[in-house]
Amino acid sequence: MHALALPLALATALLLTSLHARAQTLNRDLPVNIDADKVIVDDRNKIHVFEGSVVLTQGALTLKGDKLVITQNAAGFHNGVITANAGRLASFRQKRANDAGWVEGEAERIEYNSQSERAKLFNRAQVQSGGDKVRGQYIEYDTVSENYLVTDVPSRGNSTPTKERVHVTLQPKGSKSTADGQAGTATTGPR
Repeated sequence: MHALALPLALATALLLTSLHARAQTLNRDLPVNIDADKVIVDDRNKIHVFEGSVVLTQGALTLKGDKLVITQNAAGFHNGVITANAGRLASFRQKRANDAGWVEGEAERIEYNSQSERAKLFNRAQVQSGGDKVRGQYIEYDTVSENYLVTDVPSRGNSTPTKERVHVTLQPKGSKSTADGQAGTATTGPR
């Protein structure tokens, strides 16, 4: 069963990632605006730490959380890690290109690497587009190759598997929840 769920999740995720990648390209040349209660800047090491009701916007992209750490490498690329306080989730919302819909996601921690153009969502992670929803403990997608992985644990690191199953909800074409952009309902698995 688990082997069947992953290919279905991958197919769904490829569709979601393709839409997100087109919208992201539109935002790339726009300025980044960040609002927070506090910022600590380490200019020598190229580290910015934003705390308290953090909201990052860049064009039609919005990230929200309780803490955001942005680092810049020697080549000028940025890495961002947005987290939420205990019990809460960090989130992103991205307007899809050439479409009235949105791609949304949430997790306890969201990491984005602008050089590799990979996003990673950790713990209680989900990505939703219209009525379609993908949920797992770990979601990683590459916006260049459009490869997408949903699983119960990252492939590296010291995390141990949670034994939670990946869950996907696909809405039939033309259904009311897909047409009006409302979310589908995930019916199994803990959250």
